[in-house]
Amino acid sequence: MLRIARHSTTTARRTPRRLLAATAAFLSLSFAGAVLPHSVAAATEPTADSVSVTPASLQVPAGVTAGVAVFDRQTGTFTEQLAPAATFRSASVVKLLLALDFLWNRSPDTIPAADRTRLDVMLRSSQDAAANHYWSTYGGPAIVERMVTRLGLADTAPPPAGYEGYWGYTAMSARDTVKTYRHILESAPAPVRDFIMERLRQSTRCASDSFDQHFGIAAAFDRPWAVKQGWSGKYAKGNCGSASATAAGGIDASAPASAGAGDASVDLSRPALHTTGTVGAGDRSIVAVLTLHPDGTSYGKAYTDLGRLTRSLNVPGGTAPKGKWYGTWGQDVAVRTEPVVADNLVTRLPAGVEVLVGCQKKGQLVSVPPYSNDWWAYLPQYGGYVTNIYISHPDNQLPDVPLCTSQK
Repeated sequence: MLRIARHSTTTARRTPRRLLAATAAFLSLSFAGAVLPHSVAAATEPTADSVSVTPASLQVPAGVTAGVAVFDRQTGTFTEQLAPAATFRSASVVKLLLALDFLWNRSPDTIPAADRTRLDVMLRSSQDAAANHYWSTYGGPAIVERMVTRLGLADTAPPPAGYEGYWGYTAMSARDTVKTYRHILESAPAPVRDFIMERLRQSTRCASDSFDQHFGIAAAFDRPWAVKQGWSGKYAKGNCGSASATAAGGIDASAPASAGAGDASVDLSRPALHTTGTVGAGDRSIVAVLTLHPDGTSYGKAYTDLGRLTRSLNVPGGTAPKGKWYGTWGQDVAVRTEPVVADNLVTRLPAGVEVLVGCQKKGQLVSVPPYSNDWWAYLPQYGGYVTNIYISHPDNQLPDVPLCTSQK
């Protein structure tokens, strides 16, 4: 996502979890720089080892339901398919259809400035308010019906009866998602294609609701890539960004506060996390990975499981980033521009998420009793450092990670 790396030469190498939990309240007050676990559950340590960036074969983590399709546009063939016709609630992936529907008979060059702004934040930062506007203004379920006909989608359907107002409950499959991207890239007018793809390439790490949306494709491959992600479920609130606190709630604004399992084909209850987009020069591969996770799964756990699945795929044109994947522990762990505790916050990690470590260096000594450590891990995908205390490994210095030799 393993034991923890956070001891010094003056402390025991293994400490019972109950001691860690007992100190949580003290730690949250005494060490604001490293934002500590808020509960015993949050402080529980991951149990897996570091994961190689080299994929072996398609791997679906235990408990995860997945629909996968990877299409190589250069050869015109699928390199991966797993339940490609299975339908999932789309969450924010449906925003692709909302944008296409609005632009169907319009040029991006002629639309009002207000719509350019809405489409920009909807596609780059997955803003729900923009999606609400298009859904309510242009017919809601009728948008989906129009796009099914226009694109020849086989598995896509409007939200089920009783949930017509919730665009995130639109049913989509991995193969229909690929078909949607193929339309954008190969059939849509060039101005529409460029408008949409440019914004997907400019995806912001922090979504409008303060969730970190650079999971899946965005973490598994070096650029160039373009993504439209989706998440829906009773996750803890988003914590992405440099603000000390965020107000975004964990329930998808596209969904009601509670919902049953839906009809037989679309599960409306289990936490969903989807990564879709293109990878490689010239948008060579189209990737769609739609997933459902067991009830109660944290955002960090779903983020990690989706990441492992995505990294195991055969994606022509994709290049894995350099580094080693490690689990983390703790909640709201700070990523900082320099290996010191100061007014230098980049963002906070989803609780328990797996991260790519590029290199490490010594910095400020951090004390999280009973642990102390002056080693910091550089996370290239975040552009910042975390104290090695929160990297899940028993040594202060990670044995298989190089030293940072250049100024970062």
